[in-house]
Amino acid sequence: MTSPVRIPADVDRPDQVVGTLTARQLAILAVTGIVLYGTWTSTRELVPLPVFLALGIPIGVAAAVIALGRRDGITLDRLLVAAWRQRRTPALRVAAPEGIRPAPDWLTARASSVSGSDATTQPAAPAELRLPAHGVTDAGVIDLGRDGLAAVATCGAVNFALRTPTEQESLVATFGRYLHSLTAPVQILIRAEHLDLSPQISELRERAPTLPHPALEDAAREHADYLVHLDTQADLLRRQILLILREPVHTTTDPGLGGASPTATLTGLVRRRSPTLEATEAARRAAEARLLRRVNEAAELFTPAGIVVTPLDAGQATAVLAAACDPDSLIPASASLAGADDVITSEPTPDVAEHDPAAYGDAVSAEVDDGPRWAG
Repeated sequence: MTSPVRIPADVDRPDQVVGTLTARQLAILAVTGIVLYGTWTSTRELVPLPVFLALGIPIGVAAAVIALGRRDGITLDRLLVAAWRQRRTPALRVAAPEGIRPAPDWLTARASSVSGSDATTQPAAPAELRLPAHGVTDAGVIDLGRDGLAAVATCGAVNFALRTPTEQESLVATFGRYLHSLTAPVQILIRAEHLDLSPQISELRERAPTLPHPALEDAAREHADYLVHLDTQADLLRRQILLILREPVHTTTDPGLGGASPTATLTGLVRRRSPTLEATEAARRAAEARLLRRVNEAAELFTPAGIVVTPLDAGQATAVLAAACDPDSLIPASASLAGADDVITSEPTPDVAEHDPAAYGDAVSAEVDDGPRWAG
């Protein structure tokens, strides 16, 4: 009979090499000490010791702070590298697989007149936006190119603390069975997004006069006013639990019970990273079928725990990707928005233009096969 083994929560914590110092911290301190000592040995005949200490001590203290300091659980050296990358990364990126083309003069002049900025001020040049997702199929499967395919499903939640010990053991066993069944990467993502109560408020005020009793009408209007007060006084957020499953296009042989060998794993990695290897349409269809089967298996395994797993269709998966790229957008992400390749051919209807002129501006609709899609 097997006995349970406790696994630490912080499994990604780096190993301590010397005392409480990790390899990264020890490398920073050692390199700084070697550089300072080498500088002192080469300049000690020219620079007095007090002058060298006045210059070297601040450098040593700064290196120690960078190596040992932390902010929000992240070391300062990683924060400095992230800040340097963010500084060198273009702030404005656009989806342009064919390359960045200059905007026409009439559009630049119109944008300058609308914003009221000086015509001589040159805006930041956009850069090409390269996303790992190449497209979304009709079944809601995300194409990741040579990295394979991915499927996204929403998951319900259960209150673990309110369950009895027997029910808690059943929930843990259900989750354990799912983890034991995994043969490919899986990610459980809990994302928070802003909650917009405008549709609920509008629906309450529209349906209040149709209620059969005046008291119900007053209660509906009071609840709408409460939602307005709640929306203006607090930053409302809602949580969404997403289950992301990935499936490689190029598969190796069956690993069996002992798992894949190191040679097979290395061979599969080289094949996926090979720039000359392109997946055939049959291989992608087979990978998509395996991925959809894994989603159905996850839904069946989580059903005994009361967790509902709902796969996202093409529109919902596109909306999730759009929200991840621009989480602070004033316009909520939706599959009905015009894409980057859609041709804008007509103006919006008067009700759309009057709904929010500041947000939509000169919004227009894109004629597509499934009807007009609005773009702001």
